[in-house]
Amino acid sequence: MPIRFHSTTLADGRELIYVDDADTALGPERSIDRRVLDPRPETATMRQDVLTGEWVSIASNRQNRVFMPPPDQDPLAPQSDENPSEIPSLYDVAVFENRSPSFGPALTHENAPQGLDDLTTIGLERSRTSVGRCEVVCFSPDHEGSFGSQTVSRARTVIEAWAHRTAALSAMPGIEQVFPFENRGAEIGVTLPHPHGQIYAYPFITPRTTALLRSIDAVGPDLFARILDTERASGRVVLEGEHFTAFVPFAARWPIEVHLLPHRQVPDFAGLTEAEKDELAPLYRRLLRGIDALYETPTPYIAAWHQAPVSRGRDTVRLMLQVTSPRRGPERLKFLAGSEAAMGAFIGDVAPEAQAAFIREGIARAHD
Repeated sequence: MPIRFHSTTLADGRELIYVDDADTALGPERSIDRRVLDPRPETATMRQDVLTGEWVSIASNRQNRVFMPPPDQDPLAPQSDENPSEIPSLYDVAVFENRSPSFGPALTHENAPQGLDDLTTIGLERSRTSVGRCEVVCFSPDHEGSFGSQTVSRARTVIEAWAHRTAALSAMPGIEQVFPFENRGAEIGVTLPHPHGQIYAYPFITPRTTALLRSIDAVGPDLFARILDTERASGRVVLEGEHFTAFVPFAARWPIEVHLLPHRQVPDFAGLTEAEKDELAPLYRRLLRGIDALYETPTPYIAAWHQAPVSRGRDTVRLMLQVTSPRRGPERLKFLAGSEAAMGAFIGDVAPEAQAAFIREGIARAHD
């Protein structure tokens, strides 16, 4: 059976997509969302920092988000008589528009950015409407967990959902970059323990990717191929397959930091082959389980899937995972203080080679 998609709408008009596992036990029927909801919030406004040229979205609607609810009030669980949650039916994987988005719900607006040249112009008190889209990706109906706690079949379903949404969001008007990610752990700032991630579809190219494009211009269009060759020849590789390699980077910033690259040039999830997605599901799951096995308690992390912008760098920017964690010991975290937070100048606490050996030990100990 193939992985199947069912699209519907929530009571306030937001899109909801059910994604069924290839081995699903669910039937095709889906309940209707019969809640009475307030109208969707107005689209936020983003302001330009004239000192850096970067754009900051001022999304005050996010102040009232749910914070660590009990299991019987989990907004990402299937709806029940006692819990008027966001998802009407039992599901395998579900994707829906965020009720409190940082970008969107509008995709067009009279004050929307007028292309990349408009966004790169720098001036005092410049503002634009924060058009775009923010989606929530629920990995499971369970109240607690993460990507790494899912089955291989479910992991494969989530990857298919990322590919589907990357293609769909990239085709929407005004979208310049699509970013899937998972925040895991209260130490990272997570407000829901439910296993889920998010996808941001930005109306601009992010600062991190802008810096990457400058590096490609300086080093050459084969930058990612050269990085991969260098890392595979080092002692920093932690996991390797036919199509992907995971490694601690040469200049790691965080106490735990792992990057993962496909072995060929592919700009985003939508460009992966079936064979690549089939390998990525168990390999990525194994990596996260290994990171969890480093200590006696689960490791907080940010799993960030960097993808090429929609209209630039498609032949040079490669899909790349960066997993980072501030955990520097069983009960210790790295906090971004003066140098890192104020100046962006990181100081690593552990040599990347030692870090790689530590993570390889965790992968070896992890239970499949």
